[in-house]
Amino acid sequence: MTPPQRRRRFPKASRPEPAPQPPQEGRHPPEGPKKNPERLYVITGPDGAERSELDLVTLIVAHADPPPSATPEQAALLRLCTAPLSVAELSAYLSLPFSVVTVLLTELLTAELVTARAPVIRQALADRSLLEAVMHGLQRL
Repeated sequence: MTPPQRRRRFPKASRPEPAPQPPQEGRHPPEGPKKNPERLYVITGPDGAERSELDLVTLIVAHADPPPSATPEQAALLRLCTAPLSVAELSAYLSLPFSVVTVLLTELLTAELVTARAPVIRQALADRSLLEAVMHGLQRL
C-alpha cells in the first residue's frame, strides 16, 4: 500500500507574493532593532594604551560600589567582583576581549576600587601525612 500524497493548496505559480512595504519612520523592521556594537576604543577611552600586568588567572576583588562617574562596563565589573573572579571569567561574563577588560581593570586599580591578587598556587605534591590520614580513614570504612 502506498502512502497518500499531499497536495499543495496553492501551486507556486499562482501563490500571491506580498508586496514589500516601505519602512515607517520611528518603527523598527519586523525582525527587531539592529544593535550596533560599541567600538572597543569607545569602551576603553582615549588612554586605553596603558595596562597593568594582569594574567588570565589574576583574581580581582571589588572594594566599593560603582561610583556615579563609572562607565557601564566598569560598573558591571565592580558588581561582578563582589567575590573574587579571574580576569578570564570577567572577560567571558562581559563578552569583551581580554585586552579591553585589562584596560578597564587598570583604570579601576588606579582609582583603588578593586584589588588584584595572584591566584593561590597549590603544591605540586600533596602532604604525605594528609594522604596517609585519608588512606587510613578509607580503610576503616
